[in-house]
Amino acid sequence: MAARKPRSSGSPKARIRPEGQVRRSQVLTTFGPGALVDFPKHAAIMGGLESWGDPDKEGFQQVFEERLEAALRAREQNPRLRLFAPPSSPDALDAPARGITAFEFPEWFIEQPPEGRAGEGGFRSRRLLHRRAIERGSYGKVVPIRFVRACPNGHIGDIDWRGFAHGGRTDCTRELFLDERGTSGDLADIMVRCACKASRSLVDATLKGEQSPLGPCWGETPWLADAAPGDGEKPACVDEQGKPVRNKLLVRSATNAYFPQNVSAISIPTDATKQALREAIEAAWGDLESAEGEEDVARELKKARYKHLRDRFSAPELWAEVQRKRSGTGEERRGIKAAELDTFLTIPESAGEDTPDKQDFFAHALSLDPARRGAMRSISRVVLVHRMREVIVQLGFTRFEAPARDVDYELSLGVRTAPLAREVTWLPAVENRGEGIFLALDPGAIASWRDRRPQVKARETQLIAGFEAWKKRRQAKNARFPGVTYVMLHSLSHLLLTAVSLECGYAASSIRERIYLDGDRCGILLFTGTPDAEGTLGGLVQVGKKLAHHLDAALDLGKLCSNDPVCAQHHPDDAHEERFLHGAACHGCLLISEPSCEWSNELLDRSLVVDTVEDSGAAFFTEA
Repeated sequence: MAARKPRSSGSPKARIRPEGQVRRSQVLTTFGPGALVDFPKHAAIMGGLESWGDPDKEGFQQVFEERLEAALRAREQNPRLRLFAPPSSPDALDAPARGITAFEFPEWFIEQPPEGRAGEGGFRSRRLLHRRAIERGSYGKVVPIRFVRACPNGHIGDIDWRGFAHGGRTDCTRELFLDERGTSGDLADIMVRCACKASRSLVDATLKGEQSPLGPCWGETPWLADAAPGDGEKPACVDEQGKPVRNKLLVRSATNAYFPQNVSAISIPTDATKQALREAIEAAWGDLESAEGEEDVARELKKARYKHLRDRFSAPELWAEVQRKRSGTGEERRGIKAAELDTFLTIPESAGEDTPDKQDFFAHALSLDPARRGAMRSISRVVLVHRMREVIVQLGFTRFEAPARDVDYELSLGVRTAPLAREVTWLPAVENRGEGIFLALDPGAIASWRDRRPQVKARETQLIAGFEAWKKRRQAKNARFPGVTYVMLHSLSHLLLTAVSLECGYAASSIRERIYLDGDRCGILLFTGTPDAEGTLGGLVQVGKKLAHHLDAALDLGKLCSNDPVCAQHHPDDAHEERFLHGAACHGCLLISEPSCEWSNELLDRSLVVDTVEDSGAAFFTEA
C-alpha cells in the first residue's frame, strides 16, 4: 500500500465533558490526556491539558512538593513549571461547565442493523461508515469501530479503511462493509470489503515493518485537536536513526492502549515556617521570579492579592527564599528518593506531629532487640509511618509498551512518551495520604553477601545477560542494570507485600512498594494511600509491630512455588522463553498487581532472597 498522509477533517466535532464520571486519581492512571475511553453514548479520547482550561483563571488547586517540582523543572527545562490537581466539576447545577474535555474518537463507525445482513460466503455483514457520511445520510444505530492505528510513541489515528480494502487505491467511493465469520472476533475471521468486490482480511493489518499496510506514523495527536502535524511530504514520527516509525493495529479497549508515565515523591518533614515560606514563594513565583532585590519583592508585596504574604513574611525573608530557589541549592538537587532514604534511616523514635492539622508526616522508629535471631538479624531498622503524603505527577504516556524507568525515577527508557499538551506549562498531580512500614537491611550484611559470595556473582552474570538481551529487544540504549542488590530487594518486597496483605486488612492491590538503594544503604517502604484527606486506618502500622512473624512468612512463601521446579530452574538469559528480566519468578510466587510494583513486575528473582529447590547458593537469608 502506498503511504500517504491522512486527510485532516479539522478539529474533532463533538466535545464531551465527562462530569462526575472520573475521579481525580483515575486521571493520572487510566484516563489522562490521550487515553481512549468508552462513555455511555460516545467513544472518545481524553483531551490535552490546554482543553482542561487555564489553571490560574479557573482556580485549579495547586499542589506543592518542592523536591519533585525541582526534579521535573530540570527534566523539562522549564523553571516555571507548576503542579495542579485535575479540575473538578462545580457542585452547583447552574454553574458554568468545567472539567476535562474529551474529543470524539474514532470517526469511523459500524452500522447495527436490526438483523445481521448476509454477506458473501455467509458472513455477517455491516456497513463501515465515516462520521461525515452519517451526518449526510440516514442510517440506523451505529457503534464506533474498535480498531485504530497507533505507534509506540503514543500517536494515534483512524485507519484509512478505503485504502486498506483496495490495497492502497483511494479513488473508489462505493460503500464499505465489515464482514465477520463466527463470533470469536479473531482477526482472521474479519474482512474489510468494498461494494466493488475488493476485500482484504484484517489480519493483514498485523504485518510488521515495510509490509504493514497501515503505513508510517504521521504523528497524529487527536487529543490535542491536531489531526496530522506533519508537513504533508514525509512522516513526522521518526526513530533515533531518522527512519519513519511504522503504525501498528490497536484495539481501543486493549490493555496496551495507554501506559501513563508517572513519577512520585513522599513528603518528608520540614520546619513548618520554612514550608509555609516555600509554598508562599511557589504561589507567587510568576511575579517574583524576575525580582532583582528586596526592593522588587517589596513592590510586589504591595499588590492586593499578596496581602496574606505581607502579614506573615518580610521582604528580606522572601528575597532570601527567592535567591535559594533560583540557585537550585538544597535537597532538591539530589535524586528524588535520596532525601526520603536519609529521613527513614535517621528518623528518631518520633518524627512529625500527630495532630489533626499537621497530617503530612508522622512516624517513629521501633526499638529492635539486640539479641534478635533468624531473618531479623539482617534487618537494621524498622520505621512505622503512621501518616504520610505522596504526590504523584503524570509526565506523558506511551502505547503498546510501558515506559520503563531507572530505579531513581530519572530516565525514561526504550520509547519516547507522547506529550500531554502542545506546550507544557503545568502538569497534573494528585495527593494521596496514607500509612506504611519501612525496613532497612544491614549494610554490612549486604556488602558481605554481594561481594564475597561467588554464587551471587554467578547469578548476577546471568541477570546481566538477560538484561542486555532485553535492552537489545527494547532498543533501550540508555538502560542500565540496577544491580543484584536491587533485584534481591525487589523480590523481598514482593514476598513481604503478599505475606502482609493476608493479615493487614488491605487488599494486596492497594499496597504499593518503594525500593531505596544508595550503595550499601538500602530499604523497602510498603505503603497504602487514598486521596481522602483523612488517610487510612492503621492496618500496615500494626503489621509493622509484628514484622518478624511476617518476614518469616514471606521467606516461607519464597521457598516453594507451585510451578517448581520449572520456575526455580529458569535462567534470565534463556532466549527461548524471552523472560529476560526474571530469574526464579512467575505468577505463582513473585508477580503481583502491576499498580503495586514500581518496575512493572520485572527484575525479580526469589533465589536471591531464600534458597529454592534449585539451591543456587545465592540466597541472602541463609538462616531463614
